[in-house]
Amino acid sequence: MNPIASSHPNSFGARATLRVKDQSYEIFRLDAAEKSLGIDLTRMPFSMKILLENLLRNEDGQSVKREDVEAVASWSPAAKPSKEISFHPARVLLQDFTGVPAVVDLAAMRDAMVHLGGDPRKINPLQPADLVIDHSVQVDYYGSSSAFRLNAEMELNRNRERYEFLRWGQTSLKNFRVVPPDTGIVHQVNLEYLASVIFRSNQNGLVSAYPDTLVGTDSHTTMINGLGVVGWGVGGIEAEAAMLGQPISMLIPEVVGFRLSGSLPVGTTATDLVLTVTQMLRKKGVVGKFVEFYGPGVSSLKLADRATIANMAPEYGATIGLFPVDAETLDYLLFTGRDRALVELVREYYVAQQIFHTPQAPEPHFSDALELDLETVEPSLAGPKRPQDRVPLKESKQMFLEELRSTQEGAADKPAKQTVNRWTGEGGTPCPTVAASSVAVLEEVDYSGSVAVEYNGKTFTLQHGSVVIAAITSCTNTSNPSVMIGAGLLARNAHQLGLTAQPWVKTSLAPGSKVVSDYLQASGLVRDLDAIGFYLVGYGCTTCIGNSGPVPEPIANAIERGKLVVVSVLSGNRNFEGRINPHARFNYLASPPLVVAYAIAGKMDIDLHNEPLGTSKTGKPVFLKDIWPAPEEIQQVMQQALRSEMFSKQYSNVFEGDQLWKSMRIPQGDRFEWKSDSTYIKSPPFFEDMTLQPPLLTDIGDACVLALLGDSVTTDHISPAGSIPVKSPAGQYLIERGVEPKDFNSYGARRGNHEVMMRGTFANIRLRNLLAPGTEGGWTKHLPDGQVMTIYDAAIKYQREEVPLIVIAGKEYGTGSSRDWAAKGTRLLGVKAVIAESFERIHRSNLVGMGVLPLQFLNGENRETLGLTGLESYSIEQIASGIVPGGKYKVRVLSDDGDRKTFSVVARVDTPEEATYYLHGGILQYVLRQLMHA
Repeated sequence: MNPIASSHPNSFGARATLRVKDQSYEIFRLDAAEKSLGIDLTRMPFSMKILLENLLRNEDGQSVKREDVEAVASWSPAAKPSKEISFHPARVLLQDFTGVPAVVDLAAMRDAMVHLGGDPRKINPLQPADLVIDHSVQVDYYGSSSAFRLNAEMELNRNRERYEFLRWGQTSLKNFRVVPPDTGIVHQVNLEYLASVIFRSNQNGLVSAYPDTLVGTDSHTTMINGLGVVGWGVGGIEAEAAMLGQPISMLIPEVVGFRLSGSLPVGTTATDLVLTVTQMLRKKGVVGKFVEFYGPGVSSLKLADRATIANMAPEYGATIGLFPVDAETLDYLLFTGRDRALVELVREYYVAQQIFHTPQAPEPHFSDALELDLETVEPSLAGPKRPQDRVPLKESKQMFLEELRSTQEGAADKPAKQTVNRWTGEGGTPCPTVAASSVAVLEEVDYSGSVAVEYNGKTFTLQHGSVVIAAITSCTNTSNPSVMIGAGLLARNAHQLGLTAQPWVKTSLAPGSKVVSDYLQASGLVRDLDAIGFYLVGYGCTTCIGNSGPVPEPIANAIERGKLVVVSVLSGNRNFEGRINPHARFNYLASPPLVVAYAIAGKMDIDLHNEPLGTSKTGKPVFLKDIWPAPEEIQQVMQQALRSEMFSKQYSNVFEGDQLWKSMRIPQGDRFEWKSDSTYIKSPPFFEDMTLQPPLLTDIGDACVLALLGDSVTTDHISPAGSIPVKSPAGQYLIERGVEPKDFNSYGARRGNHEVMMRGTFANIRLRNLLAPGTEGGWTKHLPDGQVMTIYDAAIKYQREEVPLIVIAGKEYGTGSSRDWAAKGTRLLGVKAVIAESFERIHRSNLVGMGVLPLQFLNGENRETLGLTGLESYSIEQIASGIVPGGKYKVRVLSDDGDRKTFSVVARVDTPEEATYYLHGGILQYVLRQLMHA
């Protein structure tokens, strides 16, 4: 798509023809614009050159004006973001958790189009959109050769209704493809197959060529930056607008250069490197900025290593983490089965545009820069609660004990709980042993205890620091053959010595694509991974997003009985509190080989440099160094086992699916037939009573605070993934509709039902709402009566009373995964505005896209300096006069005792286009009205 209109003004004379062998392509040359403007682009960052080409090609005098092109062409490293531009991605990428609600919204928009008197068939993705079903598999079964089959069967049984809905979308919506379940993780499928680096479109016989660019409904869309493709994660709301042909509004970014030199030392992995990079960039502060890697060390990194680093751009806070296209990129494209003619076009195009990297290329000028000598990287983990908190392996035991002590001291400062009313999950799936207090869990804890457990015919002791989950999972590392083969070789060495995982550890292997299984099978390492306990459980994003499934009931009971702080170790990218499993209080990110090592050790309070992992079958102590594979051995196995034809074979029919997928019922018709009794798919209320013209803006008067929150509240806290507790509002809703707890599935799987999701908003078991001190979970205080109740129940009561709501928070509000339901649920609960010290980029944008106003305290001010308790009444003024990007607005506060306060906030509606979205009540309403008038 993205056709070049014949009426394109071509203001800079950049339109040209590129001939590659016997094919001609229309392109927009950067050197022509360079000459026209009399500027030198030689030292411009590659990412900015790709943005410049995007504007040159899409210049239309409306969304992209001549002055926009000039602004990007004259980009200065010293400039601060102030100029808005419109970015037109070539395609959109979705995963099923965020993709299902996007397709639900498209189906609802078709209904709304009919209600407004329009043609429902106008509602289609206008840009190519691919959805990969990868987030729905859960680790219910593990530790046996039948685990994959059983988990796949459970996945299909749980999600049949969702999958039938996606089959409707696959057949009824144009420009929309679906990769069926049990195929791989969206980002790895994108890296290995979907991404083309150069996008080609055919319009009226004219073939255009331009850089492959995209936005995705998952934060880790940035993984594709490792292939030189500019793309990043957006909210589902923004992605839906992009699918409908709307540009992505953005400020011209700062670009931070990250210079790499040297090469990784023996004993380190790409995981250690990315944890080091993440820590450095978080400390530097790159939120909202582009990061671009350069320097001599780039050439020493294989494509998979680059993808590992690019994947975690959300963890270090950047919009993208781009590696340039170079010879390694071309080799990877060929090796993974891309057409040779395409690869030739990639080379010719990028050379012609002077964005093909060579070691001799002049280093770009950046807004800021930092440097890492790869030789200094050391084995590392990250945790126990944030991916940027790197833990050197040699200090891991000491740092764990310090964290444990800190947790003990923090708990001792809290009042003991008055009553206990557990959200039990008896008989439930996926987590029948879930236990989260419905009143409070912050009681004083004895941190010296241990609990004896009998399970599977074995008796053992659980204590603080016991590793209960060890998962090789997630897009970050399972895309990287060196660390996956490294894990297999470590397992082989351990197996030969008679070691295996401890009986209390839930082990799992969830590769990112079937190619991983192919090369592990070819190398013979599957047998050794199985022997340690790492049987295949599925192809998809499992433990990293909370789909870890239940820990065995005897172990869960022991954790609860002993109030133990136990641990998960996973090769993922997210370890936020409460995310991985409700029983694992501490969570550590680690390379796949280290995941295997910790499964064998069974505990976190171990010095892997100086203490043995276990005892061999001959009675000798075995240390990590004894089983750690040599880099030469890893390389040799890779060369022997990993073959190009594996990619061609696995992706030859990637959209077809297996017989179960093909045999599913496909609903027919231009409009989806909603089922009134469905608990998975429901028509959302976003377009109810919608009119052709947007309503007038109004001030927010006499609002109550629904939640008063601290720093680093994540989208996990706001819109949780994982299990649905029986006694929660969402669980009770399902039970009232005849759904048994064993069939609850997860919040993520039910994202197509707004009734479930709004009940799960702010319901995370680790959320701490300061309005209800001494509690943990989705609790608040209703005003003015002061009654403590669930946030959902309070919100509904406020709606009946016609009281608008606000949320007050601290720094970094909305960090983490780009969950659209964190914004959708906030709106449906009746929240009109969120006032915070700072916002995460995607969530802030999502709030605007749903018609919720993000407001930021002035520098140096927050709820504490202003003396706000959250028990007051709040009025936000001047909104009715219009929303100005970055404008200041007055907040008047009235407390019960008559005390009055006034302070100013800044509207974090950052661009004029976002202001337009807010005026219309949200981005979808804006797009619908535009299509009605088209």
